[in-house]
Parts: sequence; structure tokens; C-alpha cells
Amino acid sequence: MSSSVTGSRRLHAYIEFIAALVYFFFARGLAYSAALGLARELWIQDRWRPLVEQAMLLFLLVIGFACMGFALDHQEHPVQAQGLPRRAGWLGETGLGLAVGWALAVVCVLAMMVGGGIAIVLFLGLSAWGWLLADVAFFALAALAEEVTFRGYGFQLFVRAVGPVGAALGYAAFYAFMQTFMPGSNGVSILVSVAFSLLLSAAYLRTGALWVSWGINFGWKASRALVFGLAISGVTSHSPVVQGNPMGPFWLTGGGFGLDGSWLAFVLLLAALPVVFCVTRELKGRYCAPETETAAAAPSEAASGPTELEAEPAVAPLPANPEPAQPAPPAE
Repeated sequence: MSSSVTGSRRLHAYIEFIAALVYFFFARGLAYSAALGLARELWIQDRWRPLVEQAMLLFLLVIGFACMGFALDHQEHPVQAQGLPRRAGWLGETGLGLAVGWALAVVCVLAMMVGGGIAIVLFLGLSAWGWLLADVAFFALAALAEEVTFRGYGFQLFVRAVGPVGAALGYAAFYAFMQTFMPGSNGVSILVSVAFSLLLSAAYLRTGALWVSWGINFGWKASRALVFGLAISGVTSHSPVVQGNPMGPFWLTGGGFGLDGSWLAFVLLLAALPVVFCVTRELKGRYCAPETETAAAAPSEAASGPTELEAEPAVAPLPANPEPAQPAPPAE
């Protein structure tokens, strides 16, 4: 393939990536306005609005990116192509990611308990448990919407344009930029956002799907908020059942911003990269490696051709019983 053709395809992918990025901001604004309007028209309690907003955002992203993939890239299954294939074991992949995210949260909580402790307050009313289920749905939808945004169609286009490493770094910077708008964000929280984005991008690139990265995202955030009552990016009102107030140094707890602004989370998320590489080894071999092996098989088979031909003798062997030579006729 000529360099001009390759450059043209990369440019085309980059233009589509810009279009996907613009659509994300459009869908985000539309979901916010629509959820606000529904809350006013249907008298929905304000606490339900974030759940409705995330549901609408996820719907708009999946449908919009599917339409773009079908129209611009001629994808036969544009929803699955976004990283949402309903392949065998996809629930197990989500559970694997959930276990990794839960483990990260537990390690952080144990470190905070050793370093200062966590004051826990419980609210065991019946209504609190009902709101807890709504918060579980909120985190599940919000995590999946983030994965569709930051590891889905737009990310895949960026991979075509700049390669997987460049796409992972670029989207880490984009994710960190979005986090700077959170109240209380600081330099450490930006580094944590970069590390977390790289971890999730590695999970996608290793598996070719969003299931593991979705599980990690959901487990990391929902575990801290709903099980331990800790702040998520400065928000402390997620859990109606448990409220946790960590006591310890800022580098360990992140202060009022939570673990998303702590050096502990930054180091732990970086340390989790080799863990993700390890636990996704089988998935990579099943879904990502065959293409590489098939591509590598062609040159090896082509290389074996000349070797076999060279092994053939250059001169045909003499027959086993050669006929005796006929005497020359006498000269006249």
C-alpha cells in the first residue's frame, strides 16, 4: 500500500474522529436539556434527573455513533463495532473488570484505614435502600456512557489515525481535560484521570471490547461510593445508605475531592496496568491475536516455498537402468 493511500485513510479517520467528538458534546448538551425538561414536565424528583440524563446520553451516543459507523464506514453491525459485541462470555468479561475495580477500591480503603481511619455513618431506612438501587443503575449507565465516549467509536477512529499508543495518550489527555471542570479538581486529580484512562484503554485494546473496561470503571467508582460512602470527584451524596468520612493525610485520602485526587490512587492505578495485562492475556489471545497470527502466517508460508524448491535437484537423475550406447556407423 502506498504512503499516499495510507495518509488519505488516516486523514479520513481523523476527520471522522472530529465529527464524533463534536457529536459527543452535542449529545451531552441534548441529554442534559432533555432530562431537565422531563423533570419539569413529569414532576420527576431532582434526584432522579442524573439517572435519566445518563440513560438518555447513553442512548444518544450508541444510536448516533451507530448511524455514523453505518453511513461513513459501511459497518454491518455498527453497535457491536463500537466495542459492544454480544459474544460468548461477555458477562464474564464484565465480571472480571468489576473484580479488578472492586479490588482497587478495597486496597485504597484498607490503606486509608491504616493511615487514619474512616468514620462511617449508616442510614438503614427502607427508602434509603430503594434509592441505593437507583444509584447502582446510575453508576452502571454513567460508566458505560464513559466507555462508549472514551473507548468507543471515536477512540477507534483515533487509533486508525495515530495508532493505539497515540490514541490512548490522546484520550487520556482529553479525559483529564474534562475532569478539570469538576469543582475541587487539582493537579493530582488530573494525573489520576490520566492513569485511570490509560488503564481502561489498555483493557479495551487487549480485549477488543468494552466489557472489561466497563466493569473496571463501574467497580472502581460504585464500590467507593455505594459500599464505603466515599466522595467521587468531590461529590459525597451518591450513597443514601452509608456515608464515609476518611481521616488521614491529603496524599492518602484526597481530601474533600476523594481518592480521585490522591497520590495513593495515582500510584495504585499505574500499578494495576500489568495486572490488567495479565488477567486479559487469554482474551487477547482469543479475540485480538488471531488476526496477527494470520497475517504472520502468509510470509512464513511464502518463505517456505523457495526453500522447498531449492531442495529439489537442479539436474534430473539418470534412469536406474540406462540403455547401452549404440555403436557409431562405420565410415564409408
